[in-house]
Amino acid sequence: MELESTIVITGAARGQGASHARLLARPGVRVILADVLHDDGEQTAAVLRSAGADAHYRPLDVAAPEAWAALAAELADGPAPLRGLVNNAGILRHALIADTTLDLWRLHDRVNVHGTFLGMQALAPLMIANGGGSIVDVSSTAALVGAPGYAAYSASKAAIVAMTRVAAIEFAPSVRVNAICPGGVETPMNDDEPAGGMSSGSPLGRRASVEEISPLVDYLLSAKSSFVTGAALTIDGGITAL
Repeated sequence: MELESTIVITGAARGQGASHARLLARPGVRVILADVLHDDGEQTAAVLRSAGADAHYRPLDVAAPEAWAALAAELADGPAPLRGLVNNAGILRHALIADTTLDLWRLHDRVNVHGTFLGMQALAPLMIANGGGSIVDVSSTAALVGAPGYAAYSASKAAIVAMTRVAAIEFAPSVRVNAICPGGVETPMNDDEPAGGMSSGSPLGRRASVEEISPLVDYLLSAKSSFVTGAALTIDGGITAL
């Protein structure tokens, strides 16, 4: 089948990003899995290709402008126009404010905030030139509610929500930009959290599987969400309902 569009997913070697790639890698779609976990990224892309998908791994430090510039140049000459970006790459290091060093704070900013900003800055112009597209920024319910030990993470994820709203205005009407705010999700990133993380007290009383998050990303990238932009959509087992 002829390729119709390209979608870039950061942090796609494993966890939520890999799940998004599995769902989005359908006929006609070229999926670029970007990450710094080279072995995992290559393996995830290879598994998708073995199932018939057009999936490719690209090394990408999301906090490096030159890495984004190189990817943008490749995509500009690619076989299918860029239509989607999922700014999924992120880190979480659990620490109380008293124990949070400035280096740890800056690490959250570097990956979570700078990575999202640079991704939009580098790739939104390509989408505009291609006639439009959609960006999904992965924030967190930690941006919306407080919990001990999440100060650096929460601040970085709140910045993503704020950037999403600004980008939705600046890139309209060609590119829609939305944020998703998952609650706790069963991924390797959560290994640094206490058992249950923020999700143990939610109405559903558990963390989500990655497969429960990906359909919302798919919806926001699709034409089904054509009137949705600037939103921060929770998918959290009810944490923000409390």
